[in-house]
Amino acid sequence: MARAIWKGSLNFGLVNVPVGVYPATQDKTIHFNQFEAGTSDRIRYRKVNERTGEEVDNSNIVRGFDLGGGEYVILSDEELESAEPEKSRLIEITDFVDLHQIDPVYFRTTYYLAPEGEAATKAYELLRQVMDTTHKVAIGTVVMRNKEYPVAIRPDDDVLELETMYFADEIRSPQKELPEMPDSVQLSERELSMAQLLLESMANEWEPGKYHDTHREKVEALIEEKRQGHEIVTGVQAEPTATPVVDLMDVLSASINSARAARGESASSPTPIKKTAKRAPAAKKATKAPAKKPATRRKAS
Repeated sequence: MARAIWKGSLNFGLVNVPVGVYPATQDKTIHFNQFEAGTSDRIRYRKVNERTGEEVDNSNIVRGFDLGGGEYVILSDEELESAEPEKSRLIEITDFVDLHQIDPVYFRTTYYLAPEGEAATKAYELLRQVMDTTHKVAIGTVVMRNKEYPVAIRPDDDVLELETMYFADEIRSPQKELPEMPDSVQLSERELSMAQLLLESMANEWEPGKYHDTHREKVEALIEEKRQGHEIVTGVQAEPTATPVVDLMDVLSASINSARAARGESASSPTPIKKTAKRAPAAKKATKAPAKKPATRRKAS
């Protein structure tokens, strides 16, 4: 059974709901220890003085902020603690917004929000159902592990999900950060129609169970092979190359035929091509303009 990593209260208006925050996901990354090659000796890390090479005890280590040019502002743990957010056991809802208004780039980590105690269940379920009916998401803040986060609380079929989020100034602007973003590319109606046809031929229902961590599965297989004493034969995979612009239409056409063949359809079967409507240019914003992405509700698998 999962353990709560945070317990407190969820407030909206004058309603107070005791809740606990529980992990909604688990990291299945395979972790390794390090050894000296040819031995069973573990490799350990030590904190050493780079000038003397001597190990330094944690109690004698302070933190420094790099100002550049070899200058640092040194801060002790006590000084840093004075700036920590005030510890709070409260998630206070300040706004209700539409989920589609939030660009998924703002989301950090998903948690389950559960009622704590029988007295909390009715108010909890009332909030979940009314949010589900109105398609609204609650916005607030929470302090966890000495860090403050904006949070979005959204309803699922039988639980409230809490998403820790990034602050607006933590989101990078693609226009500033990515030097090779195209300013304006002229695309023909035929190119747009062919690309749309390809997308439609590959359209499917979202089935999260069909996607697997193939890298982890291969590493687990390698570990089992080595455990059995078998020799591992390795190879080098070729790097994929970008599709040349001159071949784009041919590649689109071949992709459509391949997608149709995968579905058991005739590659030459006629499919009506829909004309794409031209969209009015989006208004520019000072910060990153969130791309309009379809909002999907995740369910626990």
